Amino acid sequence: MKKITLLFLLFTSLGFSQVTISPTPFEVTESITISVDATSTATDCNGFNNPTKVYMHSGVGDETNAWGTSVVGNWGTDDGVGEMTFNSSNNKWEITFVPKTYYNLTDAQAATVTKMGMVFRNETGAQEMKDNGCVDFFFNVGSFQLTLNSPTDQTTILNAGDVLPISATTTLLGDFTLKANGTIVNQQTGATSYSFSPNVTENTTYVLEAVNNGETKSVTFNVIVTPTVTEAAVPTGMKDGINFNVLDNTRATLVFYAPMKDFVHVIGDFNNWTVDNNYLLKKDSTQDRFWIELTGLTPQTDHTYQYLINGTLRVADPYSTVVLTEYNDQYINTTTYPNLPSYPTGFTNHAVTLLRTGDTPYNWQTTNFQKPKKTDLVVYEILIRDFDALHTYDAVKARLDYLEDLGINAIEFMPVMEFDGNESWGYNPSFHMALDKYYGNTTAFKQFIDECHSRGIAVIIDVAFNHATGQNPYYRMYNTDNGGYEGQASADSPFFNQTATHSYSVFNDFNHSKQAVKDYVKRVSQYWIDEYKIDGFRWDLTKGFTQNCTNNDTCTNSYQQDRVDILKEYADYQWEKDPNFFIIFEHLGTNNEETQWVNYRLGEGKGIMVWGNHNNNYNQATMGFGNDADFSWISYKNRGWSVPANVSYMESHDEERLMYKNLTFGNSNGSYNIKNLDTALDREELAAAFFFTVPGPKMIWQFGELGYDISIEQNGRTGNKPILWNYFDVQARKDLYNTWAKLITLKLKYEIFEATDFTLDVGNANGLNKIHLTDPSAAEIQNIVIIGNFGVTTQSIAPYFQQTGTWYNLLENNASITVTDTTAPITLAPGEFKVYANQPATLSNEDITLENNTITNIFPNPTSTHFAISKEATAVDVFDITGKLVKKYTVKNIKNNKFLVSDLNTGMYFVRIKEASNKTITKKLIIN
Repeated sequence: MKKITLLFLLFTSLGFSQVTISPTPFEVTESITISVDATSTATDCNGFNNPTKVYMHSGVGDETNAWGTSVVGNWGTDDGVGEMTFNSSNNKWEITFVPKTYYNLTDAQAATVTKMGMVFRNETGAQEMKDNGCVDFFFNVGSFQLTLNSPTDQTTILNAGDVLPISATTTLLGDFTLKANGTIVNQQTGATSYSFSPNVTENTTYVLEAVNNGETKSVTFNVIVTPTVTEAAVPTGMKDGINFNVLDNTRATLVFYAPMKDFVHVIGDFNNWTVDNNYLLKKDSTQDRFWIELTGLTPQTDHTYQYLINGTLRVADPYSTVVLTEYNDQYINTTTYPNLPSYPTGFTNHAVTLLRTGDTPYNWQTTNFQKPKKTDLVVYEILIRDFDALHTYDAVKARLDYLEDLGINAIEFMPVMEFDGNESWGYNPSFHMALDKYYGNTTAFKQFIDECHSRGIAVIIDVAFNHATGQNPYYRMYNTDNGGYEGQASADSPFFNQTATHSYSVFNDFNHSKQAVKDYVKRVSQYWIDEYKIDGFRWDLTKGFTQNCTNNDTCTNSYQQDRVDILKEYADYQWEKDPNFFIIFEHLGTNNEETQWVNYRLGEGKGIMVWGNHNNNYNQATMGFGNDADFSWISYKNRGWSVPANVSYMESHDEERLMYKNLTFGNSNGSYNIKNLDTALDREELAAAFFFTVPGPKMIWQFGELGYDISIEQNGRTGNKPILWNYFDVQARKDLYNTWAKLITLKLKYEIFEATDFTLDVGNANGLNKIHLTDPSAAEIQNIVIIGNFGVTTQSIAPYFQQTGTWYNLLENNASITVTDTTAPITLAPGEFKVYANQPATLSNEDITLENNTITNIFPNPTSTHFAISKEATAVDVFDITGKLVKKYTVKNIKNNKFLVSDLNTGMYFVRIKEASNKTITKKLIIN
């Protein structure tokens, strides 16, 4: 359900091209027919196009709240309530009813109803149709209506002494009264039309009232007298956006880049949202910037503001760090965002900027975090909305034990910059410097990152700098929709292309050749690094950064030098703030172009990473089909690179889930059937053995380690997916998790998995694949041979061991074999695999078991001196990675909750804790 408050600023709405009411006007006691053109392109809020069913979700109320008296409809439910009927004679969906009856109004309620609001949806609610700008449709209720014909704009700009022609009509005879700043200036009686032309000498708010038989209708409009703008240089050191005064927290300086604009006021709670020339911004014409120093602010108070441009266009600060929105915030609960500031309903519309001064800076607990080596990266990609039902940073933080035990060392969030609506994949950004509130507040985000860093986990953010939605202030300031959210960028836009210059366009396309866009990206990207201590960006849709291609796939996918150059420049911006920042491009383009980024500043230890999509090839293999199952492109050497810079994945947010296709399309032979759940999960273990062991960074899509088997298309591609933590209670799925955890442990613990001497013999039609890794200088393990049968019949494979002698099966408790003939065949059942090494490996003594969020934690971790535990214990012991007991703590240690480890060597250990409940758990501890 969507509700909206009508502001005194808005004009009367009588109808829309895609939604009509007959008759108009109408009384609440009359039968009316509402018609909807579902094929209209006037609005397409969320993919609403030729639905099989249309539901009207509607309500009635008054001028303050059009939904406030009664609402009919059950969002997302196909229950017939509000269902419309298709009329083939006019190709429209219709519904006929008497409002008083339909909304179950009492006589007293019916007497107060003056407005009707409505939204249209398909049967699931996944698609919806709204008015221009994705706002609700509104209609007047009642036979007596007032329409203002002139002026046509909400705000008119005049010079002092100019005349303002005013004209209006009513549907019935009325008595007219015109007020200027609250004073009556004209009255006319007994008419259906009104006209008057006052001289204007000052900023004026006009209210025109019409009265018929005791019923009053009114409209409000404004006149702003063109002010005199003071020319003054922007103070030294000021950045675009909010600049806090470190010496006086009652002051803040706002800087606003707004070329080709004449004058700008700041309106907000500090001036009652009124146009006041005391809040007229100064102008620095040499920089195309306006600025003002606000004074008298109350520290630690939620102030809100907007810029009013040329007296007509209200926009939030493009560099907002938190924005409040009128349509979405009411659906964010207090658990997600405690003490969420209220939107200034009744004073303004559109997004507003939150301004707080005097807050105590966040005290970072982990200040010496060392990022994992690029080749060691094991990234876990998360869409918070579909990862935990609470959809918050705190909820993900509570799951870190699960992720840490899996072995990942980086988390990548799908976009968390302010996006349209609440539930989204996040690739519809509107304010790139603001944190979207649907996942929590800025403090919770920082606490999450701090906790990740304490566990040795890096945090990477997915960013969409290719485009912005219609809510973006810089789009609204220069478009063909008069400052609305639709239309297209105007030809003079300093930021956006009128038509996208690539073939993958979504929303409004940034022109990255323009200096304003470069400055914007630099300011935003550096803010995220400074403010949140994030460790990297994954850049979405980097193919869109060219200015050469228009809607041409061949051009967009080919090498583009301008794209190479601008993305290198953006990399420099990030390394300027953090020399070790992870930069990952989702390009998926030509090897030639990606090589340019991989090698960029490589001699300085930098270089850019790129996404490597191997979904189809691995899935063909897991399904048991030899065709198109060659995943050898996962090797960076096959791409001609000197470093492993491809962040490779079998699944991402964009790809179909392996298990869904295993269970739907899997191959079979006799009783061996990949469509069987346990068999399909075993195939995921097999794939992992040929995935994590290949040198280079890797990425996992959330719940892939549990064999998530819900199609990406369920509820629509970007729609909500089931959150199935109960999968961990299924032994076969837990086995998959444990196997993946062991493989990740091997990858991160043993340097052989960074070897440059390795070969992949994969993609064979019979499904028999193998990998060899060789590094004579590596500690402990120097040789690895991995063999696997991706076929659906029992087969034999020649392993080609690097040497004779004893070899150890690492995933089967180091079970040894004696090799006298390096090519002697080994028989593998379908789906079976072996990971052999010339030396044994030490893994955890037992498979990982997890509790829910009540599990005991140890902290700090990593540590070099001591650790403590979060719950009462009766016994605490420390074992080294071979299982040898190296520490047994006394009752005094346990009572004081301080466990010294400064005498232990650096490395990984296991802490066994016997809780007061007599339950025993084991936790990993890193000593550095």
